[in-house]
Amino acid sequence: MSSTELPSVLATSVAPKVGTVRVAAGERLRTVGLPGITLTVRSRPPVREGLPPALYVHGLGGSSQNWSALMPLLDGLADSEAVDLPGFGDSPPPDDGDYSVTGHARAVIRFLDAAERGPVHLFGNSLGGAVTTRVAAVRPDLVRTLTLVSPALPEIRVQRSAVPTALLALPGVAGLFTRFTKDWSAEQRVRGVTALCYGDPGMVTPEGFRNAVEEMERRLALPYFWDAMARSARGIVNAYTLGGQHGLWRQAERVLAPTLLVYGGRDQLVSYRMAQRAARAFRDSRLLTLPDAGHVAMMEYPETVATAFRELLADTGELADTGPTSARS
Repeated sequence: MSSTELPSVLATSVAPKVGTVRVAAGERLRTVGLPGITLTVRSRPPVREGLPPALYVHGLGGSSQNWSALMPLLDGLADSEAVDLPGFGDSPPPDDGDYSVTGHARAVIRFLDAAERGPVHLFGNSLGGAVTTRVAAVRPDLVRTLTLVSPALPEIRVQRSAVPTALLALPGVAGLFTRFTKDWSAEQRVRGVTALCYGDPGMVTPEGFRNAVEEMERRLALPYFWDAMARSARGIVNAYTLGGQHGLWRQAERVLAPTLLVYGGRDQLVSYRMAQRAARAFRDSRLLTLPDAGHVAMMEYPETVATAFRELLADTGELADTGPTSARS
């Protein structure tokens, strides 16, 4: 048991099955039962044996589907799996109700330890960026490289557009918001999320929009949806206030893995100005700035992110392990 683990407890959470989770061509879903948690994992069959493993961790309100545009572009570089964090996607809530950054990091560590797939190329977006930073700091043996897309690392001056998300952390706000928005359609909610997360919402295809609406309808039917959102938002806020060795910036300084940082110039949730601070904090970092990208560059510009990841592998000598097949552009 690692130093970040809790004593094992039986996984008793049972999630109601509401609708069907979308699976893109070439993907498959499986359920992994672990002490205290049950995780849904999205994967793509590796194009050949021996590819290094990769694990992708989504952000607040997201799911493993957030990585469906990027994963096929890395088919020749990695054996890809994306996890639904507890309480998100198709994963039920954790038995202990712990939605803190440390709790989510513990879930990722527990999964990697059980799968014995480490070290992995670890990817994280937003909340997932904070989670994977913590994983890389406390368990360097599990991380081969680290790729962070708009990681939720502490900011002194939070952008005004990010304040409503942070307010979800306050007790009672999620309930008030639920009542206030009870008449909002799934389409209205998706348009709001898209406007907040994309640099150019017009990049979302009609099919992509329909799929997002379908997924929003499914999630809103889950009885724990808003609780998972509120508690995870509270977890981010709490992580921002931690000091000492548990502070996220201090942990970023402890990360040994080669790190690719991706920041969007139109990000309304994580400030573009944090890019340089992150590049200084991570000791072995490369910085990719995308002026037109928003908060989810791996969904907006997957080819560019895939190319940057391939360059990271080439720069660190990892590319030699992947064989002749290259990432598709």
